[in-house]
Amino acid sequence: MMDTIGFGVVAGVSVVSALYVVRSANLIHAVLWLALTLLASAVLYAMLEAPFLAGVQVLTYVGGVVTLMIFGVMLTQRHDGTVAAASNVRNWAGVAAAIALCTLLFVAVGRSDLTTGTPPPATTTTEIGRSLLDEHLVAFEALSLLLLAAIVGAVVLARRKDHEAGDATVPTSPPSARRGAE
Repeated sequence: MMDTIGFGVVAGVSVVSALYVVRSANLIHAVLWLALTLLASAVLYAMLEAPFLAGVQVLTYVGGVVTLMIFGVMLTQRHDGTVAAASNVRNWAGVAAAIALCTLLFVAVGRSDLTTGTPPPATTTTEIGRSLLDEHLVAFEALSLLLLAAIVGAVVLARRKDHEAGDATVPTSPPSARRGAE
């Protein structure tokens, strides 16, 4: 009974924080809500007796990705005291996509026969590590390069947009001040 209540509380926190991620008008707040959502999913992994997945979730996503996202927002946004605003241009398209995805998932789970079959064999952390660094090494490295390319691309696009708009926040100094600093 307590497990069910605990699951309900953690799942509720996860759903509410996920809603705040997509509805937040401030990008920094959205990233912090995302951190709470990812942390709640790590707690769910721990409740399902998957401590390795919970640890990886916390270290990789809550620790690494959220920090990287905050760094990216801070790097690409102006810092003149204004709030880093999130765009809500296509709210209805996002709602429609979310409803379609949830419908697809509910249909897939509803059509699945979850009563037959044997449970998968227990996998140790050592086996997962060997698998990642042995038979899946190329995919693992390709994924890291893809993430790096996405981050660099986001920074380049944000900087290009700032330069096209005539970014007034880039500090400029007269030539005489630059010569004195050299």
